[in-house]
Amino acid sequence: MVVQSGQFSFSPVVLFLIYIIVASALTPLGSSPSSADEQTAVDAPKPTGQDRDFENSIGMKLAPIPIGTFMMGSPRKEAERDTRETRHEVTITRPFDMGVYEVTQAEYIVVMKDLPDFRNRAAFKNDRGGSLNHPMENVEWKNAVLFCQKLSAKPDEKSAGRKYRLPTEAEWEYACRAGSRSVFHTGDSLASAQANFNGNYPYGDAQEGRYLRKTAKVGSYKPNAFGLYDMHGNVSEWCSDFYDPEYYDNSPEENPFGPPVGVVSTSFNGFYMVVRGGSWVDDARACRAAYRYRAMPATQYRLIGFRVVCVTSKD
Repeated sequence: MVVQSGQFSFSPVVLFLIYIIVASALTPLGSSPSSADEQTAVDAPKPTGQDRDFENSIGMKLAPIPIGTFMMGSPRKEAERDTRETRHEVTITRPFDMGVYEVTQAEYIVVMKDLPDFRNRAAFKNDRGGSLNHPMENVEWKNAVLFCQKLSAKPDEKSAGRKYRLPTEAEWEYACRAGSRSVFHTGDSLASAQANFNGNYPYGDAQEGRYLRKTAKVGSYKPNAFGLYDMHGNVSEWCSDFYDPEYYDNSPEENPFGPPVGVVSTSFNGFYMVVRGGSWVDDARACRAAYRYRAMPATQYRLIGFRVVCVTSKD
């Protein structure tokens, strides 16, 4: 059979050869399918109904995080990686909004001040080089959860259908990467001019730099592509997941919410919780997007704070 095209006739064999030649021309030289241990491309983030930042009833700024697919964890070639960072594909199918900044001391006070035993327990207040615009730290996981519950219960938030919670570990890493495939959302190196960590220990080809030895005011460094600040350094951030070093091996491909139980702490009767992002006291290695760590939920740490995720009833 011969296919007619205008004045020309092409046999199926010729058409097939033309297809191969055109397809080859459109493929970049040296490109080939990559395994999960390579820098696999992610799906382009998909837009949602909320396409810009907004402020809630307490003046907290939140940014829309679109749905999409990414490679969670680190490739084997990533320097200073941990075996607990097994690389695997994850899809976030539900859009959400996330705090542009880590929860500040001012925001924490506004929401929690009516508690009978409340006081600002942050280590870095005005008398120690901090301020109300510095991140809230020295806060237990349970109180970070309580903050989300109390914020959700505010009349204006309820009427808007907004509910707040801590991010899952997968949501946190997806939001941190913001479509990037590199070690940090800034690239494959990190200097203390880009994030607040111990500048004596940079990553990649970055030069040694300043070490503040304390938190910095939120928003002091450039944001990522989603408009989120301090996803690397400043304070580590509580996630909602129990910590299990083997969870990545069998976790769901869509919207993983963490294991039903985690690793038990020998110091207290309970499970460790996941913390992410690295802090002002850490070296750059611990600020990597894939870096996983754990902490005891009933303990205060001056290097751990949190940021919130917001979902609405229409989502």
